[in-house]
Amino acid sequence: MGLASRLFKGDRVIWGVFMFLCLVSIVEVFSASSTLAYKSDNYWDPISTHATYLLMGFIFILLLHNVPYKMFVAAGILGLPVSFVLLLLTPFIGIEINGEPRWMSFFGVFNFQPSEIAKLCAVCYMALILSWREMLTEKQMFWSILIGVGIVFLLIFSFNGSTALLLFGVMVMMMFIGQIAFKRIARLLGVCIGSVALLFSLLYFSPQTVVEHLPERFGTWKNRIERFVNKSDRLDVSDGKTLKLDDEHYQEDLARIAIAQGGVYGKLPGHGQQRDFLPQAYSDFIYAIIIEETGLIGGFFVLFLYIVLMIRVAMIARKCDRLFPKYLILGCGLMIVTQALVNMAVAVGVFPVTGQPLPLISRGGTSTIISCFYIGIILSVSRFGANIGNEADDFPEEEQPEAETALAGVSQEEINNWVPGLEANLPESPANPAKPHD
Repeated sequence: MGLASRLFKGDRVIWGVFMFLCLVSIVEVFSASSTLAYKSDNYWDPISTHATYLLMGFIFILLLHNVPYKMFVAAGILGLPVSFVLLLLTPFIGIEINGEPRWMSFFGVFNFQPSEIAKLCAVCYMALILSWREMLTEKQMFWSILIGVGIVFLLIFSFNGSTALLLFGVMVMMMFIGQIAFKRIARLLGVCIGSVALLFSLLYFSPQTVVEHLPERFGTWKNRIERFVNKSDRLDVSDGKTLKLDDEHYQEDLARIAIAQGGVYGKLPGHGQQRDFLPQAYSDFIYAIIIEETGLIGGFFVLFLYIVLMIRVAMIARKCDRLFPKYLILGCGLMIVTQALVNMAVAVGVFPVTGQPLPLISRGGTSTIISCFYIGIILSVSRFGANIGNEADDFPEEEQPEAETALAGVSQEEINNWVPGLEANLPESPANPAKPHD
């Protein structure tokens, strides 16, 4: 077998999708991070940093896809309580970036987001609970998931509402796939949607003087809701030539301009114009830059990759004999694809601004590495749960195991001189014909 077959085990389609997403990421982040390169002393610094994170994530995938999926049970049992502690400490000892203390520092060398780790542990926890169908009743599974993931949801929601809502959506979908009673899911959806709608309505209609006394995050939510609801024509044309943009809707308007300029074929990578003006062009709104530079063809291709990923994950899940790997791979796939769909919906103006990056494409640190963790787990399940891509571990039909090859041409008498009593276990060969029984 070739080196590639021995190194890249697991489902080949998943590997292919991952490689294509990384290729798109390197090209588009290099193009979209022009503003960062301009501010940096080293022009290559933004893309080299991103490539380093991708390389780290790739190494983690190589390690994880060789780990049996049973080892990820620990992430659900032990990882979730650790996530509770990290999320509780984040508001107090966290590092504030972009106005919010969402990051923590690891010995001052590496910054990470506890919320991303909590999402991964929550997926493992939900898969574990749903796999205990013979040990727990349907009601016990529902409340175990609701309490465990609900605590994570509340801890994240206080400083990162979009990430919390994303986790809630994946939780509901996993409950539905795990055959939790639809009545329970419907009641849960009704209560949560009603509560979120009430909160957002109060924020929308509350005067600014009241919002100023609330935590800063509530003010951000209020602004995003107002920008999304008030979708009147915000582009004012002066003198028939000058185009003035509303400062409050700057990102959304520039994203739409980028998409409109892309057309069908795009301007080719590196030739986009809005990357120099659009904030977070390399992160939250990178999908708009992809469409501007590669057109609708490139935009649909990226969407196609995520759809293929989800379809393939579902196919692998069907081949799993056990429940834990089945639910584990579905949870990982749903987390990646749902986040990707939300990011793309924001870029095209279908969804309010959330701040969610495009998995495996947007420039990032913790998000990129955790997304690679999901891919590594998916490949692990494909190998050890569905027995896909393990051909390199098998002997070809035309080859013999080393032990039998080494014994070929050795007589039985020579063998008996080395190890007495081995005659009964020696395989038949031309040099060692079978002897008739006495």
